[in-house]
Amino acid sequence: MSVYTKVSSEQLSAWLKHYSVGSLLHMQGIAAGIENTNYFVTTTKGRYVLTLFERLSAEELPYYLNLMAHLARHGIPCPAPVGDRDNAFLGHLNGKPATIVTRLDGAPVVDPQERHCGKVGAMLASMHLAVADYDGILENPRGLRWQQQAAPKVSPFLDARLQDLLASELEFQTQQRFDILPRGAVHADLFRDNVLFEGGNAGQAAGARIGGVIDFYFAGIDAFVFDLAVTLNDWCVDVAGNVEPERARALLIAYQETRPLSAPERDAWPAMLRAASLRFWLSRLYDFYLPRPGELTHAHDPEHFRRILELRRAGAISLPSAPCHSSRLP
Repeated sequence: MSVYTKVSSEQLSAWLKHYSVGSLLHMQGIAAGIENTNYFVTTTKGRYVLTLFERLSAEELPYYLNLMAHLARHGIPCPAPVGDRDNAFLGHLNGKPATIVTRLDGAPVVDPQERHCGKVGAMLASMHLAVADYDGILENPRGLRWQQQAAPKVSPFLDARLQDLLASELEFQTQQRFDILPRGAVHADLFRDNVLFEGGNAGQAAGARIGGVIDFYFAGIDAFVFDLAVTLNDWCVDVAGNVEPERARALLIAYQETRPLSAPERDAWPAMLRAASLRFWLSRLYDFYLPRPGELTHAHDPEHFRRILELRRAGAISLPSAPCHSSRLP
C-alpha cells in the first residue's frame, strides 16, 4: 500500500467521471504496506479507497475483486468494489490497473486482547464458510511454488546458517500433503493491520467489533487451516514470536465454534504453522533485499518471522486432540 505511482487530483477527478461516486473532495496517499499504490478518496457521495496495482496484472485481478464482492454479498464486512458505468470493477489509471472500493470504518488494533482474537477467529471461520460457492480459481500466489522460485534469489544475501534453515524448511514443506485438506479461497494475510475494529474504544476488547477485513490481494486457493495458522502467527504472539496461550485459545475456540477442524487438519497443524512462518519470512526477505523504488515505502523486518519459524520448528505449539472448547490450552 505504498505510493509507487503518483496520481494528481486532476487525473483522479477525470477518472472518477466513469463512476457514480460524485466529485472528488480530497485524496491522500497511504504509506503502510508494500505491494500496491493506495489512496484514501473522499467524494461528495462517500469515502473510498483507490488502488493502483503495481505487480498484479489485469488478467489476475478479477479473482480478487470478485472474491471481495462475493464476500460482501455474504455479509462479510470487507471492501466492496465499485463498478463503473459499464459495471466493470477494474479500470486503468496512469498506465496501471486500478479499482475503487468502499472505505470501511474502524482502525487496526496494535495490542490485541483475547476478545479481539476471538472475534477474528469467528470472522475467519465465517469467511471460509462463505467461499463454499465461490468459483474463482487462483492458487495461493505466495505458496510453495513461489517460495521455491524466490529462495535462490534471496539465499546469497544470507549467512550459512540461515541458508541452511531456508533450504531445510523448503525441503520439509515439499514433503507435506496439504492438498488433501479442505481448501478454498483464503485471505492468506489476515494480520492485525488488515482487520479494522470499531465501536466503543477499538483499542480495547470491551465493546469493540470488527468493522472490516481488508487487503485481499494475497488471497488464493489454499488449505483453510493455512489461513488459520497465518492468523495465529500474528494475532497470538508476543514481540519475540512466542505464542501467547490465552489469545491462541480464544482464536481457536471461536474459529471452531463456527467451523470445526477435521482430524486431518489437526494432524497437519504443526507443519502448517511452519508453512505459514516460512511464507512470511521468505516474502519479507525478498522485499527487504530486492525492494522496488517508491515514493512512500515500508518493508517489514524479516527477522521477526525467522524467529517465529525457528520456534515452530522446535514444536512450540500444537492443537489439542480434544475439541477446541476443551479447557486445555493449545
